[in-house]
Amino acid sequence: MQAQAISRYLRVTPRKARQVVGLIRKKPVAEALNILAFTKKRAAGELAKILKAAVSNAGQNTRVDIDRLVIKSVQVDGGPMMKNTRRFIPRAMGRASALHHRTSHIKVVVSDEIKN
Repeated sequence: MQAQAISRYLRVTPRKARQVVGLIRKKPVAEALNILAFTKKRAAGELAKILKAAVSNAGQNTRVDIDRLVIKSVQVDGGPMMKNTRRFIPRAMGRASALHHRTSHIKVVVSDEIKN
C-alpha cells in the first residue's frame, strides 16, 4: 500500500527544493530522514516534516510496517509568487520592480512495495 503527504505554499523556491529532493528519491525512509538531518539546506527541514507526515499517514490509514517503507515518488511544483509590495529592486531608467518570492508545492508518496 502507499500513502502520501502534501505541503502547499512553502516559502522555498522550487529550484532549491529539487536539489534536496534529488538526495532522497527512491531511498528507504529511515535512510532519507538521516540524510535530511545532516543536509544544510533550509528545504531539508521542511522536507523532513512532510516525509514524517507521509509515514504517519501510512501507519494510521493502511496499517503497514513502517520499517519497510520506501519513498516511491517526490514531486516539487512551483506555487504562486508572493508579491511583497514594500520591497523593490532598481531597474533601468529610474524605474523599480517589486520583489517576487517563490513558493513550492511538495508531494511525497511512500510505499511498502519492493522496488523493481
